[in-house]
Amino acid sequence: MKIIIAPDSFKGSLSAIEVSEAIAQGVKQAYPDAIIEKVPMADGGEGTVECLVNATHGQIYQQEVIGPLEETVLAGFGILGDEITAVIEMASASGLPLVPPEKKNPLITTTFGTGQLIKAALDYKCRKMIIGIGGSATNDGGAGMVQALGIRLLDKNGHELGFGGAQLSRLDQIDISQIDERIEKTKFLVASDVQNPLCGPTGASNIYGPQKGATKEMIKILDHSLSHFADIIKRDLGKDIKDIPGAGAAGGLGAGLIAFLDAELKPGIDIVINTVNLAERMKGADLVITGEGEINGSTIYGKTPVGVAKIAKNYHIPVISISALIDKSGWIVKDYGIDYLIKPENPPLNMEYSKSRKMELLAKTIAQFLQRVIE
Repeated sequence: MKIIIAPDSFKGSLSAIEVSEAIAQGVKQAYPDAIIEKVPMADGGEGTVECLVNATHGQIYQQEVIGPLEETVLAGFGILGDEITAVIEMASASGLPLVPPEKKNPLITTTFGTGQLIKAALDYKCRKMIIGIGGSATNDGGAGMVQALGIRLLDKNGHELGFGGAQLSRLDQIDISQIDERIEKTKFLVASDVQNPLCGPTGASNIYGPQKGATKEMIKILDHSLSHFADIIKRDLGKDIKDIPGAGAAGGLGAGLIAFLDAELKPGIDIVINTVNLAERMKGADLVITGEGEINGSTIYGKTPVGVAKIAKNYHIPVISISALIDKSGWIVKDYGIDYLIKPENPPLNMEYSKSRKMELLAKTIAQFLQRVIE
């Protein structure tokens, strides 16, 4: 029996690699002779770098960059086994966890550090980049990122704009004459499931600004600033990005990546599935086991378990999904290719347990289920 194990992380608890190992231990208890292939997964958010580096036998590098509040932070990025593809999580350089709750202020936070990670990857001769843009602390339309890459954003007096989304209202001219020339030779794929436009009631500022600390007054300022940014981009670069689905992702970073780097936005799970060659690895499998920390109604929208199940169903392979929590709305995933939905019971898998105990509970749950249900 060949079994593919392809879960996401249990966020804040266990990495995808650890979840995969725990599931494998459970499988071995039930089927000692099973052929097991572990394929830790991600959906473009937290854990994507580790997932893709692990799958391709690549390497993770550390880089000091400017964080969202202009402090120095140590951020990581990966280079895949092909040695030309970099994978970056913008949250490692410009993410909300880097900002203390009392200092949240999207008027001033910057994506400059994300641009520095891109530049570092270029220095390693990478010519393809996969960028995950979830978890941002920023609302600057990617302005900081492009400033790090040599683009000058100038006010009416020819002075460089400062950092932060509020500064964009002062933008008068975009000067791309000093952009890093290597960008033109590099392909950028952006992992994002967000479909929001840049501006308006469903745009970056209105929908995601509050979680970054924006008040109603801040939201008005930020939305106006991004709209003005889009107008100048259209005038100076000839690109109309204001209403593109996904332009509002990560405080408008999606728009900046499209406008300045000719990036392509794709669902994160699709990028990961293609990069780890999941479809090919599933051929000949008898069972697929996936999972994530919580299964709920949003799981059907670009999350790992449903993405994995979709590939498995192309080969008519049964799919088990294991999670710590299953919301009452989560059972909808059974309409999307997941045959069995399970979670640890008695006692529940909670945050108080040690890592080894959590893995033990996962292994036990899988083993008991396989022994009882799967023939």
